[in-house]
Amino acid sequence: MTQDPRHIHIRDFSYPLPDERIAKFPLAQRDQSKLLVYRHGDISQDTFAALPGYIPAGSLMIFNNTRVIQARLHFRKETGALIEVFCLEPLEPADYAQNFQQTGHSAWLCLVGNLKKWKDGTLSRTVQVRGHAVTLTATRGESHGTSHRVDFDWDDAAVSFADILEAFGELPIPPYLNRATQESDKTTYQTVYSKVKGSVAAPTAGLHFTPRVLDDLRRKGVDTEELTLHVGAGTFRPVKSEEIEGHEMHTEYISVARATVDKLIAHGGQAIAVGTTSVRTLESLYHIGQTLLRNPGAADADLHVSQWQPYDRPGTATATEALQAVADYMDRHDLPALHTSTQIIIAPGYDYKVVKAMITNFHQPQSTLLLLVSAFVGGDWRSIYDYALAHGFRFLSYGDSSLLIP
Repeated sequence: MTQDPRHIHIRDFSYPLPDERIAKFPLAQRDQSKLLVYRHGDISQDTFAALPGYIPAGSLMIFNNTRVIQARLHFRKETGALIEVFCLEPLEPADYAQNFQQTGHSAWLCLVGNLKKWKDGTLSRTVQVRGHAVTLTATRGESHGTSHRVDFDWDDAAVSFADILEAFGELPIPPYLNRATQESDKTTYQTVYSKVKGSVAAPTAGLHFTPRVLDDLRRKGVDTEELTLHVGAGTFRPVKSEEIEGHEMHTEYISVARATVDKLIAHGGQAIAVGTTSVRTLESLYHIGQTLLRNPGAADADLHVSQWQPYDRPGTATATEALQAVADYMDRHDLPALHTSTQIIIAPGYDYKVVKAMITNFHQPQSTLLLLVSAFVGGDWRSIYDYALAHGFRFLSYGDSSLLIP
């Protein structure tokens, strides 16, 4: 039964995390990180390379194939002031793939660092792109909450916005690493299976996978599928309100192929999710199916999963019924993939519908990701984190991993 979590106090999800326990760099060998295994309340540890031994043959494992973009752009004003423009999501065109293909002009919703020094005017910077000097300008538009519209223009029609980010941009590693981005991060802060550009943060549970681990899973008879959720900067936003009712979840864009929905249905609507981003996408799919079961004629805009939807309108359908409703909708509209968005918050009281096991890293105190984990393990998150702290596990994005089976 889904219970309303709005009055949960975020202070109840705190634990001591000394700075030296935050992994500043990844291990040289991705799959040699530690793996905490939580099974029905029992906790043990292994190395990540041993993961396939814990996954039953015939399982379906879902990965998020998003790729981190070099979203941080730096401009220096004539006064010497350094302005940082952090691209959050595309505005014109609003589709990621189309925006990256734009030539000459592109508009994004951005966070602006040192905003008070950029009152008006256009910022400009020139960089070599494929041996040619290209000048990029940025013009600030209207504000959207704490973000601003920024219009980018450049003077070479052969250069796409994807090329611009590659040449001018910097990979946005998490702020809690307290260090500058290094060349090595361009490789280590991407999963080995990343494909679809659009994230401003990596889906970090996937950073431990190597081609060898993926091969071992397939050899064991584990089915694998991919979906896309573009991770937004909001994933790092701490909960500032005393009760989680006061925290507004960020919107993230998801894309799920028709073949993935079919595979989920074939597996009885059950999956092992790699990372909290895959968790949020899979659980959102269920609630999209619920919307379509209530209203088969729902428009595209009605499919967005709002923050409190799972609690205000808890679903009664099985996972398979809800997923079939999604498949039927895609057939009616001849969609090879479902493109929509989610603001779902998963917190204690949430009733998981699709995800039966998850692979995830260790998250920040008082974060929405810790709430998601707590909901999954029936509130037993503290025993997991106490074990990890007592046994030398490394925390956060570049840290160690866990397999959670409630």
